[in-house]
Amino acid sequence: MTLIEIQSVSKNFGGLKAVDAFGLTIQEGEIVGLIGPNGAGKSTIFNLITGVYRIDSGEILFRGESIIHYKPDAICRKGIARTFQIIKPFGDMTVLDNVMVGAFCDLSSPNEARVRAMEILKFTQLDPKSHVLAKNLTIADKKCLELARALATRPRLLLLDEVMAGLNARETQDIIALVRRIRDRGTTLLIIEHVMRAVMALSDRIAILHHGRKIAEGIPEEVAKDDTVIKAYLGQEYVFAKNG
Repeated sequence: MTLIEIQSVSKNFGGLKAVDAFGLTIQEGEIVGLIGPNGAGKSTIFNLITGVYRIDSGEILFRGESIIHYKPDAICRKGIARTFQIIKPFGDMTVLDNVMVGAFCDLSSPNEARVRAMEILKFTQLDPKSHVLAKNLTIADKKCLELARALATRPRLLLLDEVMAGLNARETQDIIALVRRIRDRGTTLLIIEHVMRAVMALSDRIAILHHGRKIAEGIPEEVAKDDTVIKAYLGQEYVFAKNG
């Protein structure tokens, strides 16, 4: 079943066309990668989906309903959550309290929010650090906390913005395993990522953005062989490393 349809969406900032007639359809249960050079418009698309920016033209349908006039909090309550490139936990609050903030998206009872937050912390394996101040976490744990806070909103669609950036190989593998568990429990994912081995391994399909336009879309094996994608983004170095 189709979860979200992005139909010929465009966004301008002054004379800059950040997103140009972008379209993408995601089915329930998919993991879809969104890749491209820095400045290609990927995070802008996330901001358009989540209501941070208003689109200039086009349409976004979530579960068949237009969401382009909703504010971010309303879109979150409808079932779309996201993480951010620059992680900003509430540093002087505990890990548990940070995740409870997400749970308050649709809960008003502190007790219910605490129960949900603890369930999410167990799922993400952060529960041993539930009473640690967020500012004292490692980068990897802060990334995991960002994911946990988003999951506490009970999203149908989760947008991950470079959640693996800055992590070492072991930490990256841990996040890959967590993303797979998130999908297995019924959440659909759209992922922006520059760690190519990770996005190729995780994604059912990949869309490639360049200068605000989608230049290709397909399964990872097809995308990795597309000459346009190689020239615009992956580069011959990726091809040689993949085949070497």
